[in-house]
Amino acid sequence: MQQSLDSLKTQTANTDSRKNLLSGDFLEPLMSDFRIIFERDPAARNWLEVIFCYPGFHALCLHRLAHWLQIRKVGFIPRLISHWGRFFTGIEIHPGAKIGKGVFIDHGMGVVIGETAIVGDYTLIYQGVTLGGTGKESGKRHPTLGNNVVVGAGAKVLGNIQISDRVRIGAGSIVLRDVPPDSTVVGIPGRIISQKQKKRISPLEHGKLPDVEADIIRSLLSRIEQLEQQVKTLKNHQQDDV
Repeated sequence: MQQSLDSLKTQTANTDSRKNLLSGDFLEPLMSDFRIIFERDPAARNWLEVIFCYPGFHALCLHRLAHWLQIRKVGFIPRLISHWGRFFTGIEIHPGAKIGKGVFIDHGMGVVIGETAIVGDYTLIYQGVTLGGTGKESGKRHPTLGNNVVVGAGAKVLGNIQISDRVRIGAGSIVLRDVPPDSTVVGIPGRIISQKQKKRISPLEHGKLPDVEADIIRSLLSRIEQLEQQVKTLKNHQQDDV
């Protein structure tokens, strides 16, 4: 009798797991990933291209399956799925990483996302991005990205740091510290060059980043020209007096 009850409980648990896989835990985020491609990629012309020709979407599909198995303590298979995903797409996502819905990995070759990384909803990640650690520390050792974050091509976000909502990280930047919301980060190491922009910028326009240093240089050049003009005027007055 007890064995029958245990068997029934096991069958019920397996049925619930399958239902979760085919419902909100798996399909809903995938549908968001699918729809966001049409919103953010002008090259996406039809659903056949997206399903068969977008490695970022393929990598997310495989990762969501691997992550679903990982959190249910299935051994070996999640890592094997991750390895297959890396082989076929060039994108390496550890099964332990938590990926929100509506995430778009554009092109994606060379993207690496570590085990304890967390990626928020509607994040846009370009090729060559690394969400990695900085050593052999245990526990949470990879970054946490908020919602609507844009990470430019080749950027590296390293360590257990918090990248808040709506942050834009410029291409090739290396970010090692927490970043507050609505900020733009560029450089090596990454530095915040603007915050709380009044004008909303499309996530795809990651090349249109404010250049604070260039503005300062232009201001200095303008001031130097003014001073040179004043010196020239003073010299002319002295010559007239003589």
